[in-house]
Amino acid sequence: MDPNSPAGGPATNQGIVVGYDGSDFAMQALDWAMDEAEFRDSPITVCHAWQSPYGAGDEEARKSLHQAAEHVLWHGAECARQCTSGVRVREDLFEGPASDRLVALSETADLVVVGSRGLSGAARRMMGSVAGHVATHALCPVIVVRGTGSLPHRRHPGPIVAGVGGGDDHVLAFAFREAALRGLSLIAVHAWRYPAAAWSAGMAPMVMSDVPGREAVEALERTVEPWRARYPDVHIVLQPVEGPVLDVLADAAPGATMLVVGATRARGVLGRLGSVTRPLIDAVTCPVAVVHC
Repeated sequence: MDPNSPAGGPATNQGIVVGYDGSDFAMQALDWAMDEAEFRDSPITVCHAWQSPYGAGDEEARKSLHQAAEHVLWHGAECARQCTSGVRVREDLFEGPASDRLVALSETADLVVVGSRGLSGAARRMMGSVAGHVATHALCPVIVVRGTGSLPHRRHPGPIVAGVGGGDDHVLAFAFREAALRGLSLIAVHAWRYPAAAWSAGMAPMVMSDVPGREAVEALERTVEPWRARYPDVHIVLQPVEGPVLDVLADAAPGATMLVVGATRARGVLGRLGSVTRPLIDAVTCPVAVVHC
C-alpha cells in the first residue's frame, strides 16, 4: 500500500486518529485515543509522519530514516493492539509534515487526538507547529492532550466541562456524548458580563442590577434543555459566571476530565481559532476538545 494514502483507502472511515511520534506526550495522546476507541466502539488509526533532512542523493540515509519511522509506527500501533479489547488498529505512515497528514485524515475521521508538551515556550512552539495547526484546520473535533506519560486513571474522575456561549449546539452535542460515554457529570459554563456603563462627572454611584445575571441563567437553561432531554441520564450543572470568557473557563478547568470549547469556521478558513480558544489551550492542563461549528 502507498504509505502516503489513507489507511484502508480514501473512503474508509479512520475512526479515532492519533498522532504518534514515540514521545511521552504522544503516548499520553495514544492513551486517550485508545479510551475513545473503546468507548465509541470505533477503529483507531495510529499516524506517524516523518521527513528526511537529506537531499535526494543520500538514499541510504533516507532509507534508514524510513525504517526508523516504520519502527516508531509499529510501536504505537502495537501498544494500541495490546492495550485495547476488540479495537481494530490501523497504521498510517506518511512522509511529510505531521500537521498536514492529520488534517487530511480528519476528513474521514470521527475525532483526532494530538499531544502537547505543556506550558513551556517549547510547548507554545509545538502548539503552533502541530497541535495548534490541527486544532485550527481539522474537519472533525480535535482533542489536545496535555502533559507527559500515561494518563492517570483517577478513581473518581472529574466532570466534563463545556464552555457555552451562543449557538453552541455543536459543543453541547460533543460534551453530552462524552459525558454519557464515560458516565460522568457535565458542567455547562457560561461567562457573562455586566453591560458597560457610561459615567460622567457628578453622577451618583450606580447600583448594579442582577437582571443580566438572571438573563444569563435563563439563556443557559434554554440552550441546554433540548440536550438534557436527549441525555436524561447525564447529570448536568449550569454554571453562569460573571467575568471574561478566558478567565471563567480557565477557572472551571482544574479537576475536569475534559474541557470542551467551540471554534468558528469563517471567511473561508476552516476551523479558525478565536481569541479565546487558542490561549485557553495554552492555559489549562486538562485535555481540551475543540469542536468546530
